[in-house]
Formats: sequence, structure tokens, C-alpha cells
Amino acid sequence: MSNLNSDIFYLIFKELKDDGNALFSCLLVNKICFNIIIPILWKNPWKYLKKEINDQTIFNMEKENKYKKLLDVIISHLSDESRNNIKNKKIFLTNLYQKPLIDYISFCKHLNFNAIFDMISSIFIFYTVPIIENEIINLFINENMRFTHLYIPSRFNYKIYLIPGFENCFSGLEFLKCDLDNNDQSILEELTRTSKSIKNLELTFFGAYIPGLSGITKLIETQKELSNVSYLTYYRVNESSRKSLEDSLIKRTNNTLQYLKINKEPSNIKFFSYFVDLISLEINDSYNDSWKHLVDATLPHLKFLKAKNIPSNNLAKLIENTSEELEEISINSLRCNDSNYGDLIQTIAQSCPNLKYFMLILRNRDIINLEKVLINCQYLSGLNIVIYKYDFDFDWKKLFIILTKSSPIGLYKFKFYIFHDKSLSRLNSDSFNLFFANWKGRQPMLLQTVPIYSCISFKKYFNLIETYKAKGIVKKYEYVKHENIYYEEFEWINQRI
Repeated sequence: MSNLNSDIFYLIFKELKDDGNALFSCLLVNKICFNIIIPILWKNPWKYLKKEINDQTIFNMEKENKYKKLLDVIISHLSDESRNNIKNKKIFLTNLYQKPLIDYISFCKHLNFNAIFDMISSIFIFYTVPIIENEIINLFINENMRFTHLYIPSRFNYKIYLIPGFENCFSGLEFLKCDLDNNDQSILEELTRTSKSIKNLELTFFGAYIPGLSGITKLIETQKELSNVSYLTYYRVNESSRKSLEDSLIKRTNNTLQYLKINKEPSNIKFFSYFVDLISLEINDSYNDSWKHLVDATLPHLKFLKAKNIPSNNLAKLIENTSEELEEISINSLRCNDSNYGDLIQTIAQSCPNLKYFMLILRNRDIINLEKVLINCQYLSGLNIVIYKYDFDFDWKKLFIILTKSSPIGLYKFKFYIFHDKSLSRLNSDSFNLFFANWKGRQPMLLQTVPIYSCISFKKYFNLIETYKAKGIVKKYEYVKHENIYYEEFEWINQRI
């Protein structure tokens, strides 16, 4: 092992960057591994705070334990001057905060104020929190740091641009996530001066009052490589604020936008016409808008479409205008009494011959339309089926017959989302046996069942599925609880952190 080139180790461990358990287990193998893994772990240490645990009490205990361990290491980097400042405020640090031999902070490329403030508030008494926050902010921002990712929470009023080293810290910024509620726009205005290479921008509006957007609009207009934008509103934001944000996206002279995520219909009816190079569009209606803008939208390069609560007739018009480029479509929520949904599935069957992954709400009356998709979309590889929550008599046997009879040869990945036991009233061992037996000779399937609510009784089929795993018909099966889901929508391999 010692003869392996360190560059090879780096490539191996870089592939494991999202698997914290694997990286931690390799830390003590030897000095070479240690020196390679530490910078990978500390590039974005905040993501390893996440963990999916069923029991909320255990989750809270583990969360606090992780917070304390990471915060202990961060505080141990504080200078003697910072420690004295804290001590002078009658806050006493224990011997746990001895300075480390390695400058872990120097490897950090993600500055996540959300995570930092959560950690501090969960460990320290409330009146000491601002003091600790201020010292840690000064620890991270200096001439020697250079961040690629920045996360700014709501009500963030620390004037970090006055700290020496601010310009150097954020001159190479590529990602910015910012909650705009009651935030000091001067921070964003200063970022406009220092950061010109932001590629990914995530904005949220959680409150109705936004004092002004001059900082963020200027920041957007000055970015040369902005390709991915998400802006989400969770209350009724005033129209002028939202329009100014949309206008700033439109005004960019070099429009490189390829990924867009929004949850409210744009105020400008021609909004989508300015972004003809979009590759990915995610639209989630939270306000019961008409989304009539989609009718005349032409997005010839669109490959990935995710829609939630969007009127089916207008969504169908958009799909018709995509020049058959769509590879992934996700429709995971419908409006009540949407009478055009069946026509939408038919439009997908007719207009998306290159479709590889498809997620849909499935009602009994739409099973026949799904068969048209299976027949016409011969590149289909993965299928996510959300059983319509008001179909209490869902016909599983009919679905399984169509899947085994009409699925294209490359389709072998399935997910079934189930809302309640009533949807399982016609599902029995005979139906499953029919499905699996008729799948014999095809590529072994990757299968997941996802109960939306934990009370759903699906476990009685586990032994039957294991039988077909032993026969090689099912390659992998998982029962994934919805509240602890750790897969991407079109992912069947566990993404561990």
C-alpha cells in the first residue's frame, strides 16, 4: 500500500467525499491517508453534521454531540487575543479548547454561517452567543482564507466586509446561498465588488417584508458565469421586489443561465423567452398561479423538468416545445380536479422519445396512458410511480401486467410511493408473484417502496421479495421511509453522509 502514489490515494478519497463514514475509517491507516483525507473532510465540514435517525430524541442527542465536537475544534483555533476577549466577558473556556497541531480551518472552502450559528446557539447560553459568534467570524475571515461557497442566514447583520481580508476571502466565490429577509444589503453590495465568478445562486424569501434588493440585484447583474439560480418565496412577497429580482436576471448581458428553480409564476409574461438555453427547470407552484407563461415558452435545450402543482394543460404546451430533448421528467403533485392530467401523460409519450427517467402521479384511469409512455420512450431506465392518494382501489395487477408486457428493455429501476393502506387494498402476493415471475429473463430490477406515512403495512411482502432476490430477478430492494429518505429522486444507490 505504501508504494501507491499519493495522487492515486487522492483520487480514491475524493470519490468518497460524500461518504463521511468511509473517510473517517481511513484516517488512521497511515500518514499519507491522513494528510490527504483531512483537507477533504475540512473543505466542507458542515455537511457531516447531517444524519438521518428515526428516533427524534436520539437525533437531537446525536446532533448536539456532533455540534459540540466540531465547535470544540473550531474554538481551539482561536488566538490568545480572542480567548482573552471571551474571558473578559465572563465566558470561560475549558481545557478542551487547547490549540491543535494542525490548522484545520485553513482547509475550509465552505463558510456556512447557518451551521455556525446553529452550533453556537445549541451549546452556549443565549446572552453569550453574539460574543462567540463575533470571535468565530473573525477567525474564518482573514487574508489567508479563500472560500468558494458562502451561506448567509436571515437577519445576518454582521458587517463582515469591514474585516481585513474580506476581499481575498470571497474573490473566488462560486456559490452563494442567501436568505433575503431583513438582511443588510450592504454585504451583498460589497460582494458585488469582490465576487465576479458566482455560478450557483440560491435565494429564499421567508417573510413578506424585504427592505430593498439593491445589493442582490447588482450582484446578479455583475456575474459573468452565473448558470444556476434558485429563488423561492414562502409568503406573499410584494410584486415590486420580486420583479426587480427577475429584471436583474433578464438584464445580464451575457446570459449563461442553464438551471432555474422557482415556486411562483414570474411577473413578466415573456420571462422564459430570455432563457432559451435552459437545461433544467424546476417549477413548484405555491400560490395557485395559472402559469400561462408556459404556453408560449420555447426551451429547445431543456433536458430536466420537475413540476409540482402546475396546471397540466400549460405544462403539456411547454413539453411540446422542447424539441424532444427531455431526459428526465418529474411530476410529483397534482392540483385537485386537474382534468387534463391524462392528456399531459399522452403528450409526454408523444413528445419525449429520449426520456430516461420519469416520475408521475398514477391514477387507475391513467395506467393505459402510462403504457403509451413505456412503448414510445424506449430509452427509459427508471420509473417512479406515486400512487394517487385518493385512489383507494388502485389496480396493482393491471399496472404490473402493463409493466412486464410493455416496458422497454433498458427499464429496470422502480420506485413506488404509497400514501396509505387503502391504496394497497388490491395488492396481494399473487400480484407480486405475477410481476416478478413475468420479469424473469430481463435485467434484474432495482426496487424501492416508499411509504409516505410510517403506518403503512408493507412489511408482509418482504419475505416474498427476498425470495425473488435469491432467484436473481430482484437485484436490490429497499423499504425507504419517506421522512428519512436519503436518495435523490432518480437515485437507487444509497448516498451516505
